Amino acid sequence: MMQKKAIMGLALAAVMFAALAGYLVLRWAQSPVASGPPKPPSHIVLIPEGSTFQQVAALLKNQQLIRSRSAFLLLGKTRDIDRKIRPGEYELDASMSPQDILTKLLAGRVVLHPVTIPEGYSLTQIAEVLAAQQVTDTKEFTKLVRDRTFISTLGIEADSLEGYLFPETYSFAKGTKAREVIKAMVDGLHRVWGTELQEQAARMKMSLHQVLTLASVIEKETGAKHERELIAAVFHNRLRKKIPLQSDPTVIYGLPAFDGNIHKRDLSVMSPYNTYRVQGLPPGPIASPGAHSLRAALFPAQASYLYFVSRNDGTHQFSSTLAEHNQAVEKYQKQYFRKRARGNLVAHGA
Repeated sequence: MMQKKAIMGLALAAVMFAALAGYLVLRWAQSPVASGPPKPPSHIVLIPEGSTFQQVAALLKNQQLIRSRSAFLLLGKTRDIDRKIRPGEYELDASMSPQDILTKLLAGRVVLHPVTIPEGYSLTQIAEVLAAQQVTDTKEFTKLVRDRTFISTLGIEADSLEGYLFPETYSFAKGTKAREVIKAMVDGLHRVWGTELQEQAARMKMSLHQVLTLASVIEKETGAKHERELIAAVFHNRLRKKIPLQSDPTVIYGLPAFDGNIHKRDLSVMSPYNTYRVQGLPPGPIASPGAHSLRAALFPAQASYLYFVSRNDGTHQFSSTLAEHNQAVEKYQKQYFRKRARGNLVAHGA
């Protein structure tokens, strides 16, 4: 009898020891890999598309961010994880407990990258920015921005989204779907296209498409913000008088290839974007206008100007008559380039 009790006591002790050992091992496995100062460096861990929870646990173990893959899987079962972790980049470090890591993964708190789309960028240039940042599939982006079926799902009736992707700084995770990127940029436009602008457009009998088209030309014509309302006045005056806009940026947009210089022959090219030959607005925007240009298109300066010419310093000389304009061209273009030509000859010892 005593022997039987001793055996039972030993067995109970063994069970308790095993339980204690298991508890301690589990505590160890569920503790951070690193503790105490200094804080370990962060790791950017990429969870690939389609990864299972088992694969995520193996990845974290290989990165030495958890002590035990099995314990992490067990922790996952206690959280009823029956879905895949959101793919993307996660900023993790070895001072985080497995519980903290799992919470961050389940919340989908991926690293967000700032992506700045400058004012006046075309769809092609926007695609190049996205490609450089590697935040989305640029081939899919380029396809969707010209897919009329997809465009119509955004409530837009246009052949492309040229001009509709608002230029500002966005935050995207790497691997963001192209559809989500595009929708975020269209939503950016709708945030700016508020009641005041809509009501003014209605008073001027202009559609959003027409406003974006005119604003995009204004955007490309000048980088000087204080001139945009004046540029807008010139174009509104020309439209009202049925004078062609004669805007170089629209011509450039319609060219199959542009070498950096506009030539006289380019002004004769048959293109709906050649506003030297075609009266009125071009068929659509030529770039993404910023908020200032949008507003200028609807609230032009009260001026009688019909012409402007570059002063070669980023600003323009405005004129109301052709005679004034010709004088400005002589002063700011012809004389300027003649002086430059003479300067080049002197520099080369001629």
